[in-house]
This record gives sequence, structure tokens and C-alpha cells, in this order.
Amino acid sequence: MPVLTFADPVTRRSLGTLYTAALTALADTHTVHADPAVYDRAGLLTHPPGTIVGAGGGYPAPQRWTRDAAVNAWSAASLLAPAVGRNTLFSVVDRGPHGPIVQQDDQWWDQVVWILAARHHYRVTGDRDFLAEAHRTGANTLAVRRGSDFDTDAGLFRGPGFMNDGISGYPSPPASPDVRSSFILDHPGTERLMCLSTNCLYVGAQSALADMADSLGDTEQAASLRADAARLRKAIDRHLWREETGTYAYLRHEDGTVDTSQEGAGLALALLCEVADPARAGLILDHTHWQPHGVVDVWPHFPRFDDARPGRHNVMVWPVVHGLFGNAAAAAGRTDLFARSVERLAGLVAGSGMGFHEVYDSVGGEVDGGWQEGGSGRMEHFVSQPDQAWSVTAYLRLIHEGLFGLTFTEDAVELRPCLPEHWGPVALRGLRYRDMTLDIALSGGGSRVRSCTVDGRPAEPVVRADGTGHHTVDLVLGV
Repeated sequence: MPVLTFADPVTRRSLGTLYTAALTALADTHTVHADPAVYDRAGLLTHPPGTIVGAGGGYPAPQRWTRDAAVNAWSAASLLAPAVGRNTLFSVVDRGPHGPIVQQDDQWWDQVVWILAARHHYRVTGDRDFLAEAHRTGANTLAVRRGSDFDTDAGLFRGPGFMNDGISGYPSPPASPDVRSSFILDHPGTERLMCLSTNCLYVGAQSALADMADSLGDTEQAASLRADAARLRKAIDRHLWREETGTYAYLRHEDGTVDTSQEGAGLALALLCEVADPARAGLILDHTHWQPHGVVDVWPHFPRFDDARPGRHNVMVWPVVHGLFGNAAAAAGRTDLFARSVERLAGLVAGSGMGFHEVYDSVGGEVDGGWQEGGSGRMEHFVSQPDQAWSVTAYLRLIHEGLFGLTFTEDAVELRPCLPEHWGPVALRGLRYRDMTLDIALSGGGSRVRSCTVDGRPAEPVVRADGTGHHTVDLVLGV
């Protein structure tokens, strides 16, 4: 495993210790046997290793969930354990009438996140066999979703928010007091919502599939997909951008009315999927509301919730959402917001016994699953599941892609670090990348690379993918 070291002892005890704990949890707790009868329905898993990253320790097996598999591969597994990352992605793929397709389950709105994770896996590994299967899978999946869920009048995709499969993440309506269920689609009209996060994911998925098509030589398909992504970007801006507040609204109802709540994952994905232009990205980062312990799922409280009984998918800190926002801040060079993201997530995990739980209270920082409508017809208190894999991988992604700025392309890894000055010099040693082992050291502070050496020689902050052996990369940063 890679080794993360901070020169500053205080930072080393907090952030460095947590990194080691996250690596150990990913390898020991979350890497699980993949029963072929359950996870290999497309015949694409490799044995060995015959393992995948599971969703979490608190959930009964099997956990064949598209969103969790894609997020965990995208955030960490594809880099740290490529064969496991590949299996994790293919574990949620079926064989359809036209070839491989992401499983068509009852949470269809988030299926396209798989396409972004698949492009990332190819860029990390350079695996051409994977690329061919992933392109077919992504194209088949996107075609089904476009045929079923695209609203031609609005130019947006219908469906709930990326993270919000519970009704507590929505206003009333569509939340209905007459429905005794926490599941979003049991409430009338929820399948016709048009949410920021989901539409940002579609922009990202169309762009990712275009890149895969380009890599396979299909320039015509790539151009068509990029044109679709550009049109969708404009539709998101037209319907959801709020000029008066410098941010995006949460969702558009079928009748055209807009809920102006802040969706944490939606704002993060607007930056990470390049929906927001640089000017708007800066406004979003400046105007995003933070609770005492981080960026929450949806803010503010819907009227049926409050600080004493916060909604499970409302004003609660989900580390996976908070982490995405931290990565968006790092990509924009905002060391202040990035430091706040990492330090607050580290504080939550340390305060809960290094357990990487699913959800935390945003005011007190305690482990708490929040409140939500349930089968009893009353508001019920939910459990925050322990050993949540995407809380682990959220932290790992903050270190790898945020702090060290690892940005993977088809033929290289570029380094775009974001080092808060008060953290001091930091190094990541023993990182495997294709046929190389990299030792990367950062000093100074900021997000501007003032100098870079590779194996002691001045160079651009880029490592070509065709190298072999052991290499050292030293970067000095400034503002």
C-alpha cells in the first residue's frame, strides 16, 4: 500500500493516521468475495482476484448496487487495486438483448455514474479490453435511459437526485403524508422530477462515453455525444441557474416550478463534470452553505424537519457528498475550502472511533442516521450504518485527487496538487501506477506548481503512462 507522511506531527497524527486506517478498511473490510452467481451475470469478472468492493458492513449481502460500485471504483479501487476495481464495476453489469448493460434495477436514475467510473478506470489502467466492454455497456445503458427518461420539452433528464433515494431528501410535495414508505419512487410524481445532480451526471456520462468512443476510433459517435452534453449543459443553466444567488437550484418539478434548496452533491458534480463555467464555479464555491461539520446533502431543513430531528437526506453530512465537494474545491485551487473539507471529515471519523460511518449529524458531529417517513406512517429514526465503503473511498479520493491532484488521462497522469500551507511538506510513497511505482513529494503551499523535478531533473508535472520502474516526483507549490 502507499504510505502518506506529513512533516508536521499534528497533521501526521490526524490526516496521516486516517489515511492508513482508510487503506486498511478498504483492503480488509470492504474487499469481499464475489459469488459468481450473484456478481458475474455478464461473465466479465476475473478470477483471480474474484473479489469486489462491497457497499458496507451494515448491509446484508448481496450488495449489488450500481451507485456504490461505481463510486467506490471511481474514488479509490481502480487506482489502488485495478483488478478489484474492474471486478467491482463489472459486478453490476448484466447481459441484455443488445450486449452488456448496467443492471436495470429500481434506482435507474443513477445508472450513468457507472460510465464516469468506467472512463476513469480506463485512464488509470490503460486496459483496452476493459475499454471495449465498458464502451458497449455505457452506450447500451445511456440509450435506454435517454429513451425512457429524457424530457424533450425541458431538455433535461427526469429522475430523483443522485444520492437521494429516500423521501426525506425532498420537499412536500412530492413527499406525500399519505404514503407509508421511505423510498422515493413510492411517492407520486417523483419519477418526473428533474434534479441538478442527476443531470450533471448525464453531462459527465455523455462526455465520458465520447472520450471512450474517441479512444476506440469512433469520432462520429464522440462528436454526437459531445453535442448532446453541450445542449444538456445549456438546459441545466436555463432551468436551474439562479443569477441572484450565484448558485444552482436543486430541482425542477414537472410543472416548471423550481425548488431552490442547495443540493450538495449537485453543486459538487456541477464543478467536477464541468457543467459550471469557471466564473460560475467560483460563485458556487463562495456561496455554498456549510453546516458546522460540513457540506450537507440538501439545505436548509424542509419544514417537517429541524435540528432536533434532521431529515436523513436533508441537513445531514454524508461523507461521500462532503468529499465530492472537497474534491471540487481542490480542482478549483481553493486550498481554504479543501482544507476545511478534509479536516472536518477527519474530525467526524476520528470522533466516531475511526469507523467511517454512513451519515453524521451536521451540528454536533455525532453518528446519526437522521429521520424519515417510514412504513409506520410516522417519522422514524434511521440508523447510520457502520463501515461504509464510500465514506472510506471519499477520504482516499480527497488525498489522491485533491491533495496530490492526480489527474488521469489516456496516456499520462498529470499532477495538479492543492496543498494547504499549514499542513507542511507531505509525501506519498509507493503508489503503483500502471508499470511504475511513484514517490510524490509536495512542499510550499497553494495550487500553483512553481517547480517540478522527476528523478531529480526539471520537468513538467506529468508522468507518462508508458514508463516502468521506480520514479520520484518533487513539486514546490505557491499561490
